[in-house]
Amino acid sequence: MADSANRFVVFVAISANLGIAIVKFMAAGLSGSSALLSEGIHSMVDTGNQLLLLFGIHRSQRPPDAEHPFGYGKELYFWSLLVALLLFSAGGAAAIFEGIDHLLHPEPLEDPFWAYVVLAVAAVLEAVSWSIALRELLAHRKPGMSSWHALRRSHDPSVYTTIFEDTAALLGLAVAFLGVFFSHVFGNAHIDGAASVVIGVILCIMALLLTRESKALLIGEAAYPEMVSDITAMALHEPGIVAVHRVLTMVMGPGEMLLNLDVQFRQSLSAAEVAVTVTKLENVICERYPHTRIFIEAKTMRADAGRLSTP
Repeated sequence: MADSANRFVVFVAISANLGIAIVKFMAAGLSGSSALLSEGIHSMVDTGNQLLLLFGIHRSQRPPDAEHPFGYGKELYFWSLLVALLLFSAGGAAAIFEGIDHLLHPEPLEDPFWAYVVLAVAAVLEAVSWSIALRELLAHRKPGMSSWHALRRSHDPSVYTTIFEDTAALLGLAVAFLGVFFSHVFGNAHIDGAASVVIGVILCIMALLLTRESKALLIGEAAYPEMVSDITAMALHEPGIVAVHRVLTMVMGPGEMLLNLDVQFRQSLSAAEVAVTVTKLENVICERYPHTRIFIEAKTMRADAGRLSTP
């Protein structure tokens, strides 16, 4: 995905979350709603998380150097993991604590009018941010791939983190609305406190999903099976290659892949012909999958052929 598109998704999320947080805190103060206060905390945490992602995008785009010859693409996954941990601790835990405190020391709600207004405005802004991130995700999915499959296959934290966070926000807004509504109708402040706890649980679940996704990419997730099968087919399509023994892949960043191929050449090929075949294969792979670092371990069936390694 293009860097400009990534940054646009993050900037939209930052703007929406910051504005929503301010009005949520104001409405919480006017209505005395614990659920709205938890939602305000949630939006502030989301704003901080998006700023961390923006910083991560910047850091991950540094060029390769002697200490990091494959570049800094994986640094973005470190910051996305930190975002997930903050969402769990500062967002989920704080909302649960606030809800429990409200359950132990309930306070009656004031006029809920402004709470409803803020919840409606927040829902619209969150939906806009969510739809922009989803549109960016779907624009790059493979034909026939479902939205959920595309989300699970995404290697771009700026998109999938925004979708996860905005989904949690929309669910939280629905719970907050129900909490305020039923607390007001039944005159029971405990319902509002319980809604705050539910919001915290939702945040914790989303944080755990994000943690699992970021961890898999940080420690070295392989390319999806369809890409491995496609590369294998491209290699076997070359007349000089008779077998593909291994296809090792690792995601290095959004749109960046490390590829190691172990192929076997025809016995009749000379060293020069092997080199030409390797170059042709690299060009074909890079045309289909740009930003892929390719290392081909080549051997012939002759015992004295040795191994050739091409960067």
